[in-house]
Amino acid sequence: MNRLRRLRGSMRTRLLISYLAVCVAGILVLFVVVRLSAPSFFDQHVARMGAMRGIGGAMMSPQGVNLDSALTRSLNEGFLVATVVALPLGIIASFLVAREIARPLKRLAAASQRIARGDYDERVPADGPGELRDLAVSFNAMASALEHTELRRRELIGDVAHELRTPVTVLRGYIEGLADGVFPASPETWVKLQEETGRLGRLVEDLQEVSRAEAGQITLTAAPVKPSEAVKSAVARLAPGLAPGGLVLAADVPEDLPAVRADPDRLDQVLTNLLTNAVRYTPAPGTVTIAARRQGAAVAFSVCDTGIGIAPEDLPNIFERFFRADRSRSRSSGGSGVGLTIAKALAEAMGGTLSAASGGPGKGSTFTLVMPLS
Repeated sequence: MNRLRRLRGSMRTRLLISYLAVCVAGILVLFVVVRLSAPSFFDQHVARMGAMRGIGGAMMSPQGVNLDSALTRSLNEGFLVATVVALPLGIIASFLVAREIARPLKRLAAASQRIARGDYDERVPADGPGELRDLAVSFNAMASALEHTELRRRELIGDVAHELRTPVTVLRGYIEGLADGVFPASPETWVKLQEETGRLGRLVEDLQEVSRAEAGQITLTAAPVKPSEAVKSAVARLAPGLAPGGLVLAADVPEDLPAVRADPDRLDQVLTNLLTNAVRYTPAPGTVTIAARRQGAAVAFSVCDTGIGIAPEDLPNIFERFFRADRSRSRSSGGSGVGLTIAKALAEAMGGTLSAASGGPGKGSTFTLVMPLS
């Protein structure tokens, strides 16, 4: 009973019924029109032929009446034969067309159910009529996006667990050591505990920051910002921490560049993140240069370094959470892994763009931030 109910309400059945209705309506209209108009046309043609042959009112004779009746019977019989032939052909054609249309939809429905169960690698063939083919292509694109999102979600959970495990383990070890008397309550021990606690706090803050930025929940205060002042502020924050004779941090920003529209604090945060990343991945002796140039209706900030570079296969993932081009570096020296993610999210929230380029491993890298003019 349920199967019969589903079959009755299926799209294939509805298409079949609609095609049959069109066939029946066409036959009925054809029958009525021909039945009403054919005798009149026939009488006119016979009258015209009779006039030409001099028989005038032949249609009023008994032979004419019999001829008219024979015509009516012939039309009825002909339509009956046509209906008997056309209706089965219409049923077959309607069934085939309905099946061809419904088959891709059934595949889409079955695939969507499997995706709902978590099989995100499900795909459907892109065949059938043009609209259904476009629907299948869109469905596959959606499935691919869901698969990527699920993969990133699992990786994010694993990465967060891994990042939290190290400081938590260190903290637990020191606390247990203090409780058991293994570690003395010396200033060095408290400094270590403070460092690990700070590291844990920074990681949590970074995760909250990137989550808010990607969700568009960061309040921005747009204002005109001079590029030269923004660059000077970011450079002044990092320059004191550089070892003398090791890494050179240079700035090349014309003073007459027009102001850009940005949140001053967030722009400073983005530039600082880019410079910090460049310094971190540029071994001494090396150079990190931040420059700014007019680019149409925008200003392009570029941070170039002579560091380890980025492999071509890593470039598409460089702004992903916890991604590191140099996987040999530890988190203690390689940062939390979300600095570039935060920088890109903030840049886009302010109406700008952030991109990365590199000539390959060992050839340095360039990060370009483009901000619209005020």
